[in-house]
Amino acid sequence: MSEHLSAYGQPIGPPVEGWSECQRPKRIVLTGRYCRVAPIDVERDAPALFDAYMQAADGRDWTYLPQERPVSAASYREYLAKIAASGDPLHYAIVDLSSGLAVGTAALMRIEPVHGVIEVGCITHSPRLKKTRASTEAMYLMMRYIFDELGYRRYEWKCDSRNEPSCAAARRYGFHFEGIFRKAIVYKSRSRDTAWFSIIDEEWPRIRTAFETWLNPENFELTGQQRRALAAIRD
Repeated sequence: MSEHLSAYGQPIGPPVEGWSECQRPKRIVLTGRYCRVAPIDVERDAPALFDAYMQAADGRDWTYLPQERPVSAASYREYLAKIAASGDPLHYAIVDLSSGLAVGTAALMRIEPVHGVIEVGCITHSPRLKKTRASTEAMYLMMRYIFDELGYRRYEWKCDSRNEPSCAAARRYGFHFEGIFRKAIVYKSRSRDTAWFSIIDEEWPRIRTAFETWLNPENFELTGQQRRALAAIRD
């Protein structure tokens, strides 16, 4: 890599030719083979999502989220209406195409169009979505929208450093671990060290190809078992 220098001989970052501010993500529908990522419709999605989350035996899936699992359909509807109205985080429902029902949510957040940086977060998968092709495809559809349609340079994933399933998911999807921000935030009256992960634009083509290969129906046995793991395809 050649060194870039300022007029004073100082090392500086490489130029970004023709850079202009990115568009902000919109409330659009992203459709794949197995799922649809769509703007939240409270009337349509609240009953399906609450029922899906209640399939879990307890609230452990919400331990590392800012809120606890709602205890009633009414409280969940109130919560969903609140997040549906937010512009940043911009929340989407993940709809299973086989049933037509919402089975999880995720958000685009910390949106910085001037720098081309955005984060995916508030990922709340129900038992009906976990470990399915739809769950992986939802992450792919959001990445493809951000990189290929909106032209962002950096896509981030952050989580509690103690949240081992979230860290493992980030690595599986192709995010690069960047380090730990100690005592980054306080939530639920406790301290959080935050693990940072990212994908940058030059990494995206290889990651996109791996997603598309993994999601192809030919990658699965008739039993539903994958033939090749996502990380194996990518690496």
